[in-house]
Amino acid sequence: MNVPLLDARGIDAGYARIQVLWKAGLSVEAGQAVVLLGANGAGKTTLIRTVMGLLPVWHGELTLGGVDITRMATDRRVRAGIAYMSEIGCFPGLSVEDNIRIGGQFLQRQALDRRIEQLYTSFPLIKDRRRAAAGSLSGGQRKILGIAKALASDPKLLIMDEPSAGLSPLFVNEAINVLQEFHRRGLSLFIAEQNVQFLDLADRVYVLEGGRIAFTGTTRQLQADDAMQRAYFGIR
Repeated sequence: MNVPLLDARGIDAGYARIQVLWKAGLSVEAGQAVVLLGANGAGKTTLIRTVMGLLPVWHGELTLGGVDITRMATDRRVRAGIAYMSEIGCFPGLSVEDNIRIGGQFLQRQALDRRIEQLYTSFPLIKDRRRAAAGSLSGGQRKILGIAKALASDPKLLIMDEPSAGLSPLFVNEAINVLQEFHRRGLSLFIAEQNVQFLDLADRVYVLEGGRIAFTGTTRQLQADDAMQRAYFGIR
């Protein structure tokens, strides 16, 4: 029996006394791309922050490759192979290259130098701006930088929160193309989104409604299910 790369079971979580997630569960197999759909306020960011250890698990269990990470510190989760890209994605006051180096801070210096050169090959859009402040880039370029920064650690699993936020359709397509390329190389993806274009990446889809998982299956199954209409209410 294959052990999921990431497995979340029966997760209750929230902020202070406000519960946001109720028995939420999902899994990401090695090499799989999972998209978590949900409208604003559904609990997507809360679930991602809980998986990353930025919020505590009230009840339930999280495992990475079969290892219990429920109480593990965030930096140890990163060292174990998880990378996280928030909606912001990068630090505007730092240079492009400094942002990428922060993303790969747990790699040894020579390994990080090699990784950066690999990323510049994959991201020519930012290579020529490597010394420029991230804040001088366009919104789309900053998002691409955020992806490069997250990939700098050479992770097993890339977790992304609303990568389409603030992007034009052109840069949404650019981001999807970049992610497809790394997914083909074996990178596992867990993406929380409202934008249905990201279903093009999905091997498996979860729908989160009111802090509960309302659907799990393939994109085709989602399109054939009544949950489709509920899930896409208010979604771009």
